[in-house]
Amino acid sequence: MSALPVSPGQSAPLELAGEFPAATADEWRALVAGVLRKSGLAEDADPIKALSSHTYDGITVAPLYTAADAPGVEIGVPGAAPFVRGATVDADSATGWDVRTRYVDPTAARVNSTALTDLETGATSLWLTLGAGGLPVTELAAALEGVYIDLAPVALDAGSQTREAATALLALAASRSLEPAELTGSLGADPIGLRARTGADYDATLLADLAAQAGEYANLQLATVDGSVYHDAGAADADEIGIATAVGVTYLRALTAAGLSTEAALAALEFRFAVTADQFLTIAKLRAARRVWARVAELVEAANSVSAEISESTGGRGQRQHAVTSAAMMTQRDPWVNMLRTTIACFGAAVGGADAITVTPFDAAIGLSDDFARRIARNTQAILHDESSLGRVLDAAGGSWYVESLTDELAAKAWDTFTAIETAGGALAALDSGLITERLAATRAARDADIAHRRAPITGVTEFAFPAEAPVVRPPAPAAPSGGPLEPVRWTAAFEALRDRSDAAPTRPVVFLAALGPFAAYTARVGFATNLFQAAGFSVVVGSGDPDEIVAAFGASGTTVACLCSSDKLYSELASSEAAALKAAGAKYLWIAGKPGKDEESDHAAGIDGYVYTGCDALEVLTTTMTVLGVN
Repeated sequence: MSALPVSPGQSAPLELAGEFPAATADEWRALVAGVLRKSGLAEDADPIKALSSHTYDGITVAPLYTAADAPGVEIGVPGAAPFVRGATVDADSATGWDVRTRYVDPTAARVNSTALTDLETGATSLWLTLGAGGLPVTELAAALEGVYIDLAPVALDAGSQTREAATALLALAASRSLEPAELTGSLGADPIGLRARTGADYDATLLADLAAQAGEYANLQLATVDGSVYHDAGAADADEIGIATAVGVTYLRALTAAGLSTEAALAALEFRFAVTADQFLTIAKLRAARRVWARVAELVEAANSVSAEISESTGGRGQRQHAVTSAAMMTQRDPWVNMLRTTIACFGAAVGGADAITVTPFDAAIGLSDDFARRIARNTQAILHDESSLGRVLDAAGGSWYVESLTDELAAKAWDTFTAIETAGGALAALDSGLITERLAATRAARDADIAHRRAPITGVTEFAFPAEAPVVRPPAPAAPSGGPLEPVRWTAAFEALRDRSDAAPTRPVVFLAALGPFAAYTARVGFATNLFQAAGFSVVVGSGDPDEIVAAFGASGTTVACLCSSDKLYSELASSEAAALKAAGAKYLWIAGKPGKDEESDHAAGIDGYVYTGCDALEVLTTTMTVLGVN
């Protein structure tokens, strides 16, 4: 590190870390290994292996990355192939990304009022759900009354009524005498995504018909490759990219077969990806998706003998991306925490280089969002763009050894998924054969297990729940079309179903915690058990003191389920006698806070029915408790 110049009379400058020898990776490993040994791991435990984790795509995330981990591939510069660092050179500038707000309201007047408010207060484009699950197509013009659609792009999401919605939008543009080049946005055709969600027949002529109908509208995308359909059904990040890539290739083939040039067909597609509160995976996912699609475009252009000069004349643009905060991660309980989740997701999308970002209002999983929720969603983007200046930085994560390594591995995994789907006959064939469903089911099961065991904690639901919270009530949103092979899920649905059962009971069900011994012996496990049982909406009553006082407190609680909480040492002295006393006092089921040990058989003989501990199947524990208490 070079020293700053010294002015006359000043002492020598401070060189940061100048007095310390350079650290090495081996020294780091040795120091961490020492800490791990003190934590009870084996003497020869590998610190890298011990502290590594794995994504649902099977990618190992190490605790430390160095220059040696940087991928040996060319990532280019922003706006140039392979577009890892951004789809265009001006995507992140003073104007930044497109702030896109979504509307699923069936009432045109409300959509219109809300859209005008959104556009006046930070939104720059509109995403309209039309037909089943949204606004009637015949109400499109009314919903866009007063909206300058030549300034605010409109993205349609009309499902089986895409043709009718496209006709309505183009008719509106004609009625306002707009030049074709002035209309921007997307007609939103996604026949494979529609089939995945609803089971509708694949409309093989839809893209060709739209290409003929909207051929003169050069700045209007015809199709949306909606990767969030697969994410919401359980896909891991690389699978979402790989499936979306295969769907995109299917649409490219349809558009070029309809007479569009390769460049026009590429420009006619927009990709939508779900972004989550895992900021690094979000950043890497968007970067990897552009890299994979750039490789597809390269192969397509080569197959169609497109010259470099012609390709450059289109602007050399990479994949157009619309990022939407994940619907699967949103919670109905403690929905205020969703504000934090969507903020992190939006940050990841911005740093990852998304062209358009939709932040879902925090109450979207409950029903139709109110004005406050929509304002917070808009302002989330305003803060990140204007106050944090994320819109002024190109590829802020570029050069991070972790992000570059994760991007490279995600791209490789996604390419494997894509080629497997192509080998199976393409996206439609893979969907109909069950290949895609099978891939997603494995990830979905793994995630469900992690959530059930609280290895993937969800604040406000599986951890730190607040059973007495006032419910957030919203008008119901229109039911989204369903019935296809890929049903959307919310990650917390199973836990929230238990909360619903507790709330619906005539009186809130109670679990009694028997705190044995002195405060220092039981406090940690009482805290753990309280946190666990409150995740199902149980009221927790703690009893301490001598055995007679604990039994009396149990009787006064009115419950038939208890959990012993103390240290392992005191369990050996008190558990069996206390268990017998509680059983005699009417306990139908006794848990004990701690892992099963060598005395498990004697525990059961003494009346202990089960164990609660870090890593246990919390969902099974809570469901069993609910059943014992007779809460239906």
